[in-house]
Amino acid sequence: NEVNLQSLSEKEIQTYFQFLIQVLRATAESGGDVQAIYPLLAENTDKLDGVFVEIFRRWGAQTLEEADAAESIAVDIVNFSTRIREFPLGKKASNMEIAIAGYEVALTVYTKEAFPQHWAMTQYNLGLAYYLRIRGERADNLENVIAAYTAALTVRTKEAFPQDWAATQNALAN
Repeated sequence: NEVNLQSLSEKEIQTYFQFLIQVLRATAESGGDVQAIYPLLAENTDKLDGVFVEIFRRWGAQTLEEADAAESIAVDIVNFSTRIREFPLGKKASNMEIAIAGYEVALTVYTKEAFPQHWAMTQYNLGLAYYLRIRGERADNLENVIAAYTAALTVRTKEAFPQDWAATQNALAN
């Protein structure tokens, strides 16, 4: 589902962008606390859609490429992505697409080489989001789940991280 941002006015795009910055700031300032984030999301469920996904992807890719504080911003993106994945309001399908976009953007900073544990955790979260995904073909989503969990297991080994390894193995089995 490609979203054509050209069909939107500059004012509409700015409204989405300002909401994105507001929700990421609330996530950063609260350390991902649902009590700070969920009221903001509840007031803006109309903006939790494909346009938001596209703006989030573009902003994230550009910001993380240029930012000195990319690691810190990636933490906030992952925290927000987890909160939107768990958010009980709005459209579940859109919330999951937003979460997937966030995890994928964060993985541009969290590389296996630079941040192996963050990378593995984000791969695990991405796998869970694909597992819960409503859009797309179920078989394709499951392939993405398996790929993400399998990737996570390259870092989450039984020897190094036995609890994370067990949780990931369990998720993979499911």
